[in-house]
Amino acid sequence: MASHTYLAGVTWDHPRAYDCLISASEVFARQTGIRIDWEKRSLQAFADAPIETLAKTYDLIVLDHPHVGQIAASGCLTPLPTNGSTGITSIGGSLESYYWQGRQWAYPVDAACQMAVCRPDLPPRLPLHWEDLFEAEAAIRRLVTPLLPVDAFDMMLTLVASRGEETLPLDRDRFCSDENGLLALRILRRLYELGPDEAVGWNPIDVLELLSESDDFAASPCLFGYVNYARPGFRTHVLHFRDLPTFRGSGQRRGILGGAGMGVSALRGDSDAAVQFAKWVASEPVQSGVYLDNEGQPAHLCTWVTKREDPAYAGFFGGAFETMRTAWTRPRDEWFLHFVDEICEIFPGFFRDRPSEDDFLARINKLYRDHVRAGARS
Repeated sequence: MASHTYLAGVTWDHPRAYDCLISASEVFARQTGIRIDWEKRSLQAFADAPIETLAKTYDLIVLDHPHVGQIAASGCLTPLPTNGSTGITSIGGSLESYYWQGRQWAYPVDAACQMAVCRPDLPPRLPLHWEDLFEAEAAIRRLVTPLLPVDAFDMMLTLVASRGEETLPLDRDRFCSDENGLLALRILRRLYELGPDEAVGWNPIDVLELLSESDDFAASPCLFGYVNYARPGFRTHVLHFRDLPTFRGSGQRRGILGGAGMGVSALRGDSDAAVQFAKWVASEPVQSGVYLDNEGQPAHLCTWVTKREDPAYAGFFGGAFETMRTAWTRPRDEWFLHFVDEICEIFPGFFRDRPSEDDFLARINKLYRDHVRAGARS
């Protein structure tokens, strides 16, 4: 490849997403002559920014899989060679989450899901079951949960799916069943009561920083995991990640899948070079090597398996392996992100204004029906 080939890429603003790509791109440039300039955007922008807009400026786009419905409709990304021709495998269905309407819209480079986390040096232990939160001693566990609206709704989905209701929406009138939706909302409200009011404005990074830099809280039963905080030296205190609690009588965990994929713009010039990098950075040698060594959180299944007992990462790859292996993929239809936006507007009021769980679930279902009908008309 000619040495004058330059690409532009965009990712989100955290060492897990940026440092690893900078280091990997330097190796790739030495091997191929293809140089990539990376820019960062905030975590919120990572979730919110229209991919079609980014595709006009960047050749390579780090994206979240719920966008694939919109991506397929807009045609702003280049369909990638499928699994059979790449050898890419992933944990938790990450690869499959970017496959939509018969096309592969991104390769997984980062795998995450909601899991539990604790300070191993601080008692007491994490709850084993969600029902434990309603017992009298729950307050002494010193739990804190990120309840920023999008994280609160993601946790609601995790809880519903962990009850066995994995096909969402449930039907044309209800997003989820009354039984499981109401139970999930009760648990969310209890976690709000056990933590500080400020948690309504906190995302997972906020809570992980708090756990790793202070002794105010000992654990969080549900948030998106970050391998960085399991690395000695990243922060003052090392955190250990653990499998999610389960419901009594069931061993099922279905943490909602997160992570990130590498997509290639269909609106820019050198898509062949961009596809070459996307495939390379998602490959096992890169994921287990330069990507992991530079704060990355790999998606490749082989990396998770081989690093499961590695003492440098055992607090992450080993501790929450089963939860990650059985991660659950949320809806990816084109209407879903707009639906989530409106849910996020009302979720703070659920905690602070204290409507009944029945009334709040009714509001969720109404918003769902409105979006489904709007989609049917479009």
